[in-house]
Amino acid sequence: MLVSKINWLFKNEVGFYLLTALLLVVISFLAFSCTTTSQKIIALLFGGYFLLLLIKKYRVSLTIVSLAVAALLTIIFFNKQEKNLVLTEQSQLKIYPDQVKIKDDYLTGIGNFAQGKVLISGKVTDAQKILLKRGNPILMKDISGDCNLIEPATNIGEFNFQNYYQAKQIYQKVKYKNCQMELLQIDNFFDQLHQLRFQLQEYFASMPQLLGFFASELVLGENNAQENQAILNNYRDLGVIHLLSISGLHVGIYVLLISVFCFNLKMTDEETFVCCSLVLLLGIFLSNGQAGFVRASLTYFLGKICKFKRYHVAPIDLLGLTCILHLLVVPRLFMAAGAVLSYILAFGLQLTDKFGSIKQAILLNLLLTPFLLLYFYQVNCLTVIFNMLVVPYFNWVVLPIAFFNAITFALTKDLAPILEQILGLGEKIIGQVSTTKLGLLSFGQINWWQCLLLLIVTIVFIISLGEKAACRFNSKKIMACILSLYAIFFSMIHFTLRGQVTFIDVGQGDSILVTTPFPRKVYLIDTGGKLNFSGKKQTPQLNRITIPFLKSQGINTIDGVFVSHQDADHVGDLGPLLEQINVKRLFMAKGLIKNPSFQKRLDGRIKDTKLIELMAGMQVKEPQIVFNVVYPDHAGEGKNEDSLSLFFRLANKNWLFTGDLGQDGEKEIMQKCNLQVDYFKLGHHGSKTSSNPDFLRAIHPKQVFISAGRNNRFGHPHQETLQTLHQQQIPWVSTQDCGMISWYYGKMENSEFSYFLKRGKK
Repeated sequence: MLVSKINWLFKNEVGFYLLTALLLVVISFLAFSCTTTSQKIIALLFGGYFLLLLIKKYRVSLTIVSLAVAALLTIIFFNKQEKNLVLTEQSQLKIYPDQVKIKDDYLTGIGNFAQGKVLISGKVTDAQKILLKRGNPILMKDISGDCNLIEPATNIGEFNFQNYYQAKQIYQKVKYKNCQMELLQIDNFFDQLHQLRFQLQEYFASMPQLLGFFASELVLGENNAQENQAILNNYRDLGVIHLLSISGLHVGIYVLLISVFCFNLKMTDEETFVCCSLVLLLGIFLSNGQAGFVRASLTYFLGKICKFKRYHVAPIDLLGLTCILHLLVVPRLFMAAGAVLSYILAFGLQLTDKFGSIKQAILLNLLLTPFLLLYFYQVNCLTVIFNMLVVPYFNWVVLPIAFFNAITFALTKDLAPILEQILGLGEKIIGQVSTTKLGLLSFGQINWWQCLLLLIVTIVFIISLGEKAACRFNSKKIMACILSLYAIFFSMIHFTLRGQVTFIDVGQGDSILVTTPFPRKVYLIDTGGKLNFSGKKQTPQLNRITIPFLKSQGINTIDGVFVSHQDADHVGDLGPLLEQINVKRLFMAKGLIKNPSFQKRLDGRIKDTKLIELMAGMQVKEPQIVFNVVYPDHAGEGKNEDSLSLFFRLANKNWLFTGDLGQDGEKEIMQKCNLQVDYFKLGHHGSKTSSNPDFLRAIHPKQVFISAGRNNRFGHPHQETLQTLHQQQIPWVSTQDCGMISWYYGKMENSEFSYFLKRGKK
């Protein structure tokens, strides 16, 4: 009876499992990703369509569909019951050394409690570091600190860590002040696996940089992003970043090597399958369950089982069955971009398997492009060519060297410098090609419905190419439609009919983007930045916040950057900005250029950028905007009291920005200028040193904006300042509560405000 049921399970018509998988994917999106009414309606329509197809074409198999849907809904129900930690004196966390990192005496990583996982961060003592180096699990107890929900992204284009960790069923973060750590014994197989992974981390970290980087990427699916960011950027800009992801390629390599080994030992196919399965299961653990590796491994398992049992399952249905099982284990699977790209690529390989290699590569890139624009905002038009050049180098140089060194490094370290030089030469060439930005198009971010529309039309196009005789669609007309859609979406981003004034949420600092309608001009008032108390090189927060935002807007050139003064929270990221974005002009208050600290920020970073000093009474005239300088009227050193202050008018609204100018400077502006202001960026992040009550009465703003970090150590905005605003009945909003704050205006539409976080609007 059981055998007949299994036979029936695998003897469905072609397309059944694919459609069932698509139905489950829609349910998963509906449960975890759809946030707006329109998204939910579209998801319901697609879900209803897939269900209707299943009912019409596979009526005898609806029992399987019902069971799969019921199972997923049950898992989603329990998955949505967030397992939260309440931090008390009795709270304990178990941490594995392979799941945490220590840098500058600061620990970050994942902790495990009875019902789930949390992110942890805090300082560690020298004694605790010694314990963690043992590789044994550690018990954290007597924990004092704060436990909060993981914050979502607060800016357009910013990576959403909340979604990323929710996909891993992690919802909270613990920032501890003190704790006790106790070494635990390794008493189960799971602990042994974690110790093995930790030992591999230490082993790879002891290698030269490139050898360690590639070994860690290819075996553990992780890297030190700060030290190797340039390599990641090079591969991403050339469109070959997928080579650094653990996926089907690595599964194929493992299976091939093990199969050859087993063949030489005259083992049966079943025994070889068992050996391969054990290695792949270990690989899944070591790679921390990377979606691409899990998908490829599941496909191998299912394919072999079907072969042994002589069940005929079409490759497209094998992918569908893989997706079903993967979703039942990880219901939030498609909240992560890596999983989406992995399955879309696998689906594309099935759609294009009858085409030649070059044509297949072109079609696969066409299929992936909507998602690249949705997640990464740029695409390389020459990706196919770069893949043809880089893939052989990666397959025949990088992979053999990385795995060969991983085996021999423990025996002898003499070969490592030679192998490092070979990789260094290859990466240098790749870096030089990447630096040219050849073929790289800063398209901008398309939204979800644009991505969906492009995906559907692209799939229809690929099908029309493969079914020329029977297909009712004209492939040339469909291709023309695809190109037209890309042209329309590109124009909507780059030739926009509206401008904006956007307060970028850079934490405790200032950075404001000002753009005009077509022809678009782009200006930035300050860059944000963080004070570096450690003295060690840190990744600029600009790379995490401002650069992704600019890329999402399709911006790769800034017409002018206005620097208010020298403080790091206003100008700390100026150097990295000049390195990555073409800045035509850099404006500053007179005297700042002589400041040694400011000069250091510019050293080696000024190429074609024109430096312009400004003083009160001067204007920066542009076709659609005029920046009036209202302060300072004397040369200074770039201190708070010398802050460059700008007044301009857009869409009949007056804006005023005064940097960190104190009350004395505000009084000078009040005495010399009769300003009527609609919108005012409150001075010095809302500190009690500004803004002066008399100054606020004089300019009489309709709304005030505060740019300050959450839980900042300065206590900004100060209660005294907020009380002044309340007394004068001036409404205010803060990036602390609203995240990115944008004001949009245009000739053909009314101006409006948009708050990235809906909460906290005053």
